[in-house]
Amino acid sequence: MTSRSRDELFRIQQRLAHKGYDPGIVDGVWGRRTEAAVRAFQKDNGLLPDGIVGPKTFQALFGEASNAAPVDNSALVWFQEARRLMGTTEVGGAGSNPEILDWATDRGIPYKSDDIPWCGLFVAHCIGSTLPREPLPTNPLGARAWMQFGAPCDLTLGAVLVFWRGSRNGWQGHVGFYAGEEAGGVLHVLGGNQSNKVCIARLGRDRLLGARWPSTVPASNAGAFKVAAGTGILSSNEA
Repeated sequence: MTSRSRDELFRIQQRLAHKGYDPGIVDGVWGRRTEAAVRAFQKDNGLLPDGIVGPKTFQALFGEASNAAPVDNSALVWFQEARRLMGTTEVGGAGSNPEILDWATDRGIPYKSDDIPWCGLFVAHCIGSTLPREPLPTNPLGARAWMQFGAPCDLTLGAVLVFWRGSRNGWQGHVGFYAGEEAGGVLHVLGGNQSNKVCIARLGRDRLLGARWPSTVPASNAGAFKVAAGTGILSSNEA
């Protein structure tokens, strides 16, 4: 999934700075200062100050509609952060990837080692760092706790997907972001702790417990995103 989203976010930050709104470092990485700059711009231009660069805000910023591909949609800032982190890998054996530990520190989540399943931590980082007003689950490390996140939604790019692992009636689970689907009920999931890294895995739809959407972001009507069939066996145990 080649990403042009960072270029798009970089362009938005540049435009905000040009118009006198401080987005912080212009680096194509979404953070609190960029979100605050967007809200200030929206307030000054009679737009809903939600901090999301949707179609109306993009039009006001640039005087034209966005022609970005669906996967590069700049309104899905949490999903673009997830894409930016693809390839991040835990440290095998002793030691931990300090970047993964920093995600926990930034969110105030007790977490000492990337030997502990971190799919929920990855989702918490992506959402918490880009949607600062969005409530996170009480126990974000617990994959099934994300069934209490936001609101139920249809399958659409960026939706949080929660899966059972081991047994549907058990306590184990997995959580990641919807990145598309193949014909025949195979979901593409962008998540952490998949083969010990951030990547896209193929999971069977029969394991899906539910899809959730951030409560502070307008609901998406984009619908399913069809992708070409992948290869290899389906993932069955993401820990």
